[in-house]
Amino acid sequence: MSVDTGATLLIDGQWRQGSASFEVVDPATLEPVGRVADGTAEDARAALDAACAAFDAWRAVTVEERGGYLRRAAAEIRAKLDTLAPLLTSENGKPLAEARGELLGSARMLEWSAEEARRAGGRVLPSAPNGPGLVVTAPVGPALAITPWNFPASMLIRKIGLALAAGAPLIVKPAEQTPLIATELVRILHDTGLPAGVLQSITTSRPAEVAGALLADPRLRKVSFTGSTEVGLSLLRNTTTHLRRTSLELGGHSPAIVFADADLPAAAAGVVAAKFANAGQSCIAINRLFVHRSVHDELLALITAKVADLRVGRGTTEGTTIGPLIDHTALAKVERHVEDAVAGGAEIHTGGKRWSGPAELKGAFYEPTVLTGVHDDMLVSREETFGPVLPVYVFDTDSEAVGRANATDYGLAAYLFGKDLTRLWTAMDHLHFGVIGLNDPTPVRPELPFGGMHNSGQEREGGAEGIEAFQETKSVAIKL
Repeated sequence: MSVDTGATLLIDGQWRQGSASFEVVDPATLEPVGRVADGTAEDARAALDAACAAFDAWRAVTVEERGGYLRRAAAEIRAKLDTLAPLLTSENGKPLAEARGELLGSARMLEWSAEEARRAGGRVLPSAPNGPGLVVTAPVGPALAITPWNFPASMLIRKIGLALAAGAPLIVKPAEQTPLIATELVRILHDTGLPAGVLQSITTSRPAEVAGALLADPRLRKVSFTGSTEVGLSLLRNTTTHLRRTSLELGGHSPAIVFADADLPAAAAGVVAAKFANAGQSCIAINRLFVHRSVHDELLALITAKVADLRVGRGTTEGTTIGPLIDHTALAKVERHVEDAVAGGAEIHTGGKRWSGPAELKGAFYEPTVLTGVHDDMLVSREETFGPVLPVYVFDTDSEAVGRANATDYGLAAYLFGKDLTRLWTAMDHLHFGVIGLNDPTPVRPELPFGGMHNSGQEREGGAEGIEAFQETKSVAIKL
């Protein structure tokens, strides 16, 4: 049953209903789970007015006080975990265990951001002939965060934590598929006592209209976007009359390489974890698995067995490990990739078709799938599938594996499995990817910068580098 969530526009410290609303559905059942305000360009401009008005006061707040808001919000997320996780699952579809993990990671990100604010200063340079120099940081100004549906909590919180820690007021525009968890998290942060205008949220079914109104205004000094490469590039093209800082975390086509000396049971577990979390709907999900010929058959058997044991179903059902795809458009793409591969000679080892469950589950479910005999010219090799399909390739030499892994326009994440440290280091050094897991299927941590190369994005979020995306740098030369 749909729940009327009431006012979901946070503008200038006040929650507003908006002039219209739109429905949010459960991707597993296609039943309504909530209704949110449908923000407009006018709402967006009002939010920017408030952010600009709040900027000078917020940048003057001490880093200890800014950090206090973030720490209190982190504690509240943990306290409300049993309520927040089912809400996330209801609109995103991922299993409850994954939803809980995402929310706990969000709490850690807020705590990291709170501490990073203390370390985000400049430096004093040794005295030159004319005198000393200073490098000073300053908050970038009012910013916009556009967040995706696949990780609607962690991507939102990562941007909020870093922006507020840096002293930049932030307007968030959650994905229209998943505004409920975003609104609750914004509410938690707002309820810590944040000053009006520092954090604002616009839920909308018209993202282009809302974003367009903000992008047309030169007072907006920063955009942080996570989503498709196509939309990310359009944001850059929108910059016609004035420059602004733009962080982009875009698509991926992540390779994994399993060398001959790898611990095969551990590698199989790692590959399955890195591929099938969130039903493969992750920009860092493994899209291409390269396996040394000498261990191919053994590893394939281990992986196939693990994938066959994954349990498809509604995310709220105990034991579910694979939820639905976000919609039937996503399902059609997965089907197209598998059909193209099979037509070209690929072999299905498990899965390979839509999943049919109980009648009430009308969503876009697809069986977790493993393919072999895949060629580099197939769709699954050239495009990001964004679903539970793992294509497996064979390689003979290290240089061949690294070269094929790099043969993509994307450069977000890559994975290496093996024991020889020299081999791992050499491969890591030659891979053109921003995030690399060495025997680690979950290489995303608050203390590590996150972001990609090439068409996977620019700038970084997280780590010591993350807060820099919301700061400007001033060089000060002093003549004594």
